Amino acid sequence: MHQKKAVTSSNAPKPIGPYNQAISCAGFLFISGQIALDSEGNLFADEIQEETHRVMKNLQAILQESGMDFSHVVKTSIFLKDMGNFQKINEVYGSYLSDPFPARETVEVSELPKGVNVEISCMAYSNDQDYMN
Repeated sequence: MHQKKAVTSSNAPKPIGPYNQAISCAGFLFISGQIALDSEGNLFADEIQEETHRVMKNLQAILQESGMDFSHVVKTSIFLKDMGNFQKINEVYGSYLSDPFPARETVEVSELPKGVNVEISCMAYSNDQDYMN
């Protein structure tokens, strides 16, 4: 039976509710939705590209905590407050990833935590169990 394990990076924001930054299980890493908070709790939501970079850096920090990087990401979910920002967010998002790109959905929502404009979650996989220990 596979055990689930909480993963926490000091380089990403602490959870603001009853959840973990990520859970690893059976070679998968499930990263909770990240917003534009830094590890000190400062919000970066003035400019959409800066906000998206902060989100991606948070995801990257959590991936690195598990010995992974964006090449291990198999699925992402992007939540936007305004689909009009899609192109700008997509450009920043795409600069962190390479082909083969992960599967993804992008959804416009009415509100996000702390009034941010974008939230991204992801799932990563490694068949190398050293990544997950």
